[in-house]
Amino acid sequence: MDRFTSASRPTPGQRALADALARGEAAMGDGIETLAASLYTDPERYEAEQRLIFDRVPHLLAPSALLPEPNMAVAHDHYGTPLILSRDANGHAHVFANVCRHRGTRLIEADGVVAAKRIVCPYHAWAYKPDGELTGMPRGECFPGLDKGSHGLVSFACVEAGGLIWFAKNAEADFTDALALAPDLDAFAMADQFVYRRKTHDVAANWKLVIDAFLESYHVQRLHAATIATFFADGITVADSIGRHQRAAVGRADYLAKVDRDDWAALRHAVTYTYQIFPSSVIIVSPDYINLLIAMPQSVGRTLVEDIMLIPEEPATNEAAAHWQRSWDLLDGGTFAAEDFRAAALAQQGLASGAIDELVLGTLEHGLAEFHRKVEAALAL
Repeated sequence: MDRFTSASRPTPGQRALADALARGEAAMGDGIETLAASLYTDPERYEAEQRLIFDRVPHLLAPSALLPEPNMAVAHDHYGTPLILSRDANGHAHVFANVCRHRGTRLIEADGVVAAKRIVCPYHAWAYKPDGELTGMPRGECFPGLDKGSHGLVSFACVEAGGLIWFAKNAEADFTDALALAPDLDAFAMADQFVYRRKTHDVAANWKLVIDAFLESYHVQRLHAATIATFFADGITVADSIGRHQRAAVGRADYLAKVDRDDWAALRHAVTYTYQIFPSSVIIVSPDYINLLIAMPQSVGRTLVEDIMLIPEEPATNEAAAHWQRSWDLLDGGTFAAEDFRAAALAQQGLASGAIDELVLGTLEHGLAEFHRKVEAALAL
């Protein structure tokens, strides 16, 4: 599948990483580092992360492509607050509490995307527009003096940029880092993709163990020997940061040396870009499709991870459908579920035993160490 609906050129940052790969450079730490095992197992630490990070900073909620048309909505529960993600009649995205302003009833019950020209409460039929405005109240005379204008849906801070929709529980949250990613994501035409599949995995591991797996290439030839290892050189990764987010690239130097690195289609065939979205999401840009992994902590040892696969367009032929099904099965069921998430759960079991007090990180795990430094910095704010 060689169709690329993206920008004609990489961003300067994307090009710089590709150039570093072509020179055979690798992002490596200066030496061994350690992490306390309690970072993954201590309930008090987990509660502090929820209070000081997850209740404060912006989070990736969904790709723009999940709501491709106006007057659509979807329920989302996995960040601990029942939410509605909607797109209004003018195409603007919103995030609301999935709670009626009358008696607190859940509004959208369905799991999938629904038409939402009106969002109607199933209990007393109070009705809301997808921009949150209260528009209908049966027997309105029974609510004398009620100001409908002040009884719209409870809203949350929301930003749509680079083909992603972000939200924050904190109304004063700073979305600067989210906006800084937009040029890179626009280069992949993120907003123009088609949502092929969505699946939520229940992983018996701390959320940071899930993210750790995508911040180092040391494991690829070992853990992924049966799936994707043959596509990548061992431990050859380059990386940098965009605000608190990390950007990494892997590829083969011998092939890249022969590629016109201003030819974006050719470069995307040669390089896989990965973005660790602070605090708990990952974007993996394969040559012809994109996976969003959104990790949502449920407890100190349990995380829900939504895998969303984006492709350039809806499959139009049996051949295309078969191609995308193979890609989905390889990544979601094979690489992610059977390997990455299984490894995270096994690590949680080992750490919870109390057998070791600290983890040891080698020089190929520099990105993982950097991630934990950013977590610590966020906790200190």
